[in-house]
Amino acid sequence: MKFKFFLLSIVGTVFLLLLSYLKILPMSMIEVLGFSTGAVCVWLATREDVMSWPIGIANGIFFVILFFQARLYGDMGINILYIVLGILGWYWWLKGGKNKSELKVASTPVITKATLVVVGIIGTYGMMKYLGSIGDVSPFLDGLTTVLSLIAQYMLTRKYIENWYVWIMADVFYIYLYFIKNLYLTGILYVLFIIMCIIGLKRWRQSRKTALNRVAIVK
Repeated sequence: MKFKFFLLSIVGTVFLLLLSYLKILPMSMIEVLGFSTGAVCVWLATREDVMSWPIGIANGIFFVILFFQARLYGDMGINILYIVLGILGWYWWLKGGKNKSELKVASTPVITKATLVVVGIIGTYGMMKYLGSIGDVSPFLDGLTTVLSLIAQYMLTRKYIENWYVWIMADVFYIYLYFIKNLYLTGILYVLFIIMCIIGLKRWRQSRKTALNRVAIVK
């Protein structure tokens, strides 16, 4: 299954790059590469595959370039942070568990949830003001999606299962934002992200249930 998915991704990427080169579809080659690496990254994350992190780092690099060109500075900045969080997530998934073991899926602690809500409200307001001051074309939506995505990404690095709910919320706003900016391929990518988030939520629930059952048996 994994090999077939990667093979399909490579073939699809080459095909889209060709369409971009021939000017058949209104998309840049950078957007194609961002589309492809983003889809593969999220798919691997739904399977708790640690390889999602290095591919996610590459995805962040492509989107930094794309959003700089589109003057979506908030999204450009968040992808720089994604690269940093990608490195941390890579390490935490491998060594973030007990005694530096593999990190397991867990529920977000109540204190962490409350803290993230406060950070979300304050962060969105601050980002909106800042982005508006530097000429961002959509300061509120850009700021909101930036903050929601950072929260979701942090939760993903810690394997908190609720990260999928936050991603779905952010992706809905992203789809609207990218379509009004004529970034249609990226908008379609985020539709696929929502579908994969739902799949990821289901798989992570099962993973957590299996882990809890194993603990119960040991006890």
